Amino acid sequence: MGREEEIIKERLRKLDELRKKKINPYPHSFDKKDSAYDLHEKYKKLKAGSKTKNKVITAGRVMVKRDIGKLIFADIRDGSGKIQLQLQKEETPNEDFEFFKKYIDTGDFVGIEGLIIKTQRGELTILVKKIKLLSKAILPLPEKWHGLQDKEERYRKRYADLIMNPEVKQVFLKREKIIDSVRQFLKEKGFNEADTPYLQTIYGGAAAKPFKTHLNSLDIDLFLAISPELYLKRLIVGGYEKVFTIARNFRNEGIDRWHNPEFTMIEIYQAYADYNNMMALFEDIYEYASKKLNGSTKVEFRGKLIDFKKPWKRMTMKEAIKKYAGIDVEKISMKELSSFISKNKIKTKGESWGWLVQALFEHYCEEKIEQPTFIIDHPLETTPLCKVHRKENRYIERFEPICMGAELGNAYSELNDPALQKKLLEEQQKMLKKGNEEANPYDEDFVNAIELGMPPTGGLGLGIDRMVMLLTGQDSIKDVILFPFMKPQESDEEAKKK
Repeated sequence: MGREEEIIKERLRKLDELRKKKINPYPHSFDKKDSAYDLHEKYKKLKAGSKTKNKVITAGRVMVKRDIGKLIFADIRDGSGKIQLQLQKEETPNEDFEFFKKYIDTGDFVGIEGLIIKTQRGELTILVKKIKLLSKAILPLPEKWHGLQDKEERYRKRYADLIMNPEVKQVFLKREKIIDSVRQFLKEKGFNEADTPYLQTIYGGAAAKPFKTHLNSLDIDLFLAISPELYLKRLIVGGYEKVFTIARNFRNEGIDRWHNPEFTMIEIYQAYADYNNMMALFEDIYEYASKKLNGSTKVEFRGKLIDFKKPWKRMTMKEAIKKYAGIDVEKISMKELSSFISKNKIKTKGESWGWLVQALFEHYCEEKIEQPTFIIDHPLETTPLCKVHRKENRYIERFEPICMGAELGNAYSELNDPALQKKLLEEQQKMLKKGNEEANPYDEDFVNAIELGMPPTGGLGLGIDRMVMLLTGQDSIKDVILFPFMKPQESDEEAKKK
């Protein structure tokens, strides 16, 4: 029998013994009065070696237990932090002392009543007068330096990761603060928040392969949302002038440090605006959130100092290709461009001039852009939902903010010409039928909405997960999603069969 099995067996024995003594190892509640953080704040000026008559009532998980005979020290952690317990033969009632000694293990939740003291070493401590078992842990905690250092295991068992690596929780508290700050910023600017459906009969709003499911009650197929765009535009048609949603998107795509099949985006639409207004709004949001979180527009990410102070650099896609790849796409012939793409085995999403230009940008430029930069004026073919550029008709008024080699979002001067919108979506439908899994199906209801009339509109999507990565200095998207998608683990039986 291995060590873990022995520990589990011993804890189950204790559970059985407790129940025989009519002690409930899983009571319904406990009236906790004090948090670890509040106690540390309240008594931070208490001198070392001091004893008080101040009674406290707290609760938490036992992280460490040190039994040295007539004296027991333990650390408990609650949602706010850690505090030390001291059980002493002469001070702690014998019944409670012996109960802690015999039945309490690391991982157990306990309720504590006691007096505040500070040890000679200056450690704020609760001298225990009464103890109650609140939850008996069956499994032992992972060993700090051996049991939970593997990244994959930490992502897979986030609950254990949070227990053993409490600093991880700070990342997610910061994530919450970032989302709160973005929401606050937009509401102060007069934007209304709206919900959009995650289950849709027709998906659209992005070039992505959807997840498919089935609704039994109506016997129809449904799709998980790849974007809330088409629903928010319906709201613009309906009379909303400034609207946003913070939504989950689901895309059946690759998984890497920047991508997770389920992710969070904020999408924003503003009537009477264009992509220039959206650029200003985008950099305003980043600057505001960065200052709210870090007190500065500067953050360190992968050893580089990034500055989100506005204004950000603006560069057309063709300028970026000329700078980073040394190719002038305006002067090279289509035949030469196609030959170059083929010779260098560059992946493309289509064979037209625009798709080849975008492929050049993604291959040679994107990863070289470190500081926040707006890549503007994309080729016409790259989206069916954007207005043609007002000066150059082979481009559209679209931008992508790039930082540290990753896209932070996407934005357009939105297409509101119903005849052109219908034509482009019909073309998307044809591409979908030909096998392009990222093309969009024809959405007749959305076309009807545009035919009712949509004002000039600027729209943008901003990736929340990537924003959190950058502002908190986390290397992978899995570090900023509490429960990232992980490949299911094989059971021991399955592994043996293989």
